[in-house]
Amino acid sequence: MDAHNAAVATISKRVRDFYARKEPFRVYHGSTNSTRASARNRDNTVDTSNLNHVLRVDAETKVALVEPNVSMDRLLDATMERDLIPPVVMELPAITVGGGFSGMAGESSCFRYGPFDCIVNSIEIVLGNGDVARASRTEKPDLFWGAVCAFGTMGIVTLLELQLRDAKGFVELTHYPFSSFPAASAKIQEETKKPEVDFVDGIAFSPSSIVVCSGRLVDAVPAGSAPRRYTGRADPWFYLDVEKRTENGTKQVTDYVPVVDYFFRWDRGAFWVAKYAFSYFITPFNRITRYLLDRFMHAKVMYHALHKSGLSDRYIIQDVGVPYEAAEEFHEWLHQTVNIYPLWLCPIRLRRDAPDSGHGLHADFADPTTPEVCLNFGVWGPGAGVRNYDDFVRQNRAIEQKVQELRGKKTLYACNYYTEDEFWTVYNRARYDAIREKYHASWLPSVYNKIIVDEAAKQGAIDASRLPNSMRNVWPFQGLYGVYKAWRGGDYLLQSKKAPRDRTAKKDV
Repeated sequence: MDAHNAAVATISKRVRDFYARKEPFRVYHGSTNSTRASARNRDNTVDTSNLNHVLRVDAETKVALVEPNVSMDRLLDATMERDLIPPVVMELPAITVGGGFSGMAGESSCFRYGPFDCIVNSIEIVLGNGDVARASRTEKPDLFWGAVCAFGTMGIVTLLELQLRDAKGFVELTHYPFSSFPAASAKIQEETKKPEVDFVDGIAFSPSSIVVCSGRLVDAVPAGSAPRRYTGRADPWFYLDVEKRTENGTKQVTDYVPVVDYFFRWDRGAFWVAKYAFSYFITPFNRITRYLLDRFMHAKVMYHALHKSGLSDRYIIQDVGVPYEAAEEFHEWLHQTVNIYPLWLCPIRLRRDAPDSGHGLHADFADPTTPEVCLNFGVWGPGAGVRNYDDFVRQNRAIEQKVQELRGKKTLYACNYYTEDEFWTVYNRARYDAIREKYHASWLPSVYNKIIVDEAAKQGAIDASRLPNSMRNVWPFQGLYGVYKAWRGGDYLLQSKKAPRDRTAKKDV
């Protein structure tokens, strides 16, 4: 802990200096899965990138003490050595523990546990005045819940204690095909009520082809079956394999997936967003090209290229949740308005049952009248009829407004176009501002300032680009520039340099 405490002391001093001048700052974590531009530079930044260690995994108490920049794959490496896993594992290996807590993240086990923040027992946080505090569900619960999904606007989280559970080697994953959305939605709700089910999500390939994926942890693969893998270069992309295995959504099938392959099944292809790169570059989309280009097809590299190319202004990237009773209406609205497929469907438990949890941006989650579970829609792709940036903004705003109309919520990691008044009709400003005032953070940028699309930052990124003006927004130079920057940034090397690891828990076939 000595190295950790020294790093936190350095961060604390840096924050005190900014506080004395009342000068807002940005935090540099070392990586991002956001799709927004940033106005960060060295002079206005607190560097926390070295807080990237798993400090302890306790097999008896089933908790892990983890710094915020630990990625999901590194966390799993550490916990599975003790035959343990987090109850919620975010679906992309580069997402960090701190990002999941401060930015809200969900996956296919969230119907039972809630978002990632719900498996966090306590945090250490550097407050807005530089003081270092500890907060949990019982100690300073207002600060703990206030920091959830606050995007660093309550202070800088420097340490988290996570809940763990027993690991098993495989996920028995059954794919149930449906020809209508109402039937698929009913099946999702049915599966989430089964105590033996650990994971539930779905893929809507079209309005008439939807597959619900229900999984449970098992120790071994039964005789006569073989593991189905998704993380190797020669392995199929998960969504394509589901489509093929269910014969275009007409056949029920059960697979046995090594647990790590299941957790990171969406990484290669970045769900399915990477397929749009093949369309953009007019490149054949088949097993050979996916194999040859695999190092560029991981989510972290795709995000990097998306940032640097500016092509994020052409693709809708939204995660939004609505109550079950509104899901059919929202799906039909999406089909008529945006017409993007596939769609990701994931049930997420939002209601908080913990005592004194009605604080912060999502204080309303503690209200017993809040819908217990929402169905999340992952909407990622080029919108129908988008001809220019104004059309793009208009379509994103239409999604935000429809979700609000249906009493839903959106995940704020993506691009946000609310006016400030609109934003604070959706999120709890009074409870959020009260915590900021109490813990010396009211001088920092608000969460609205952090998550809203920053047009000045976007323009600054364009101005700083080395791509000549004559080539900007011109096919294929814009896309090639993004690929070049991802390559120069070394992200793809992280994928290729990692030796293959069979991280199946120590209970194999």
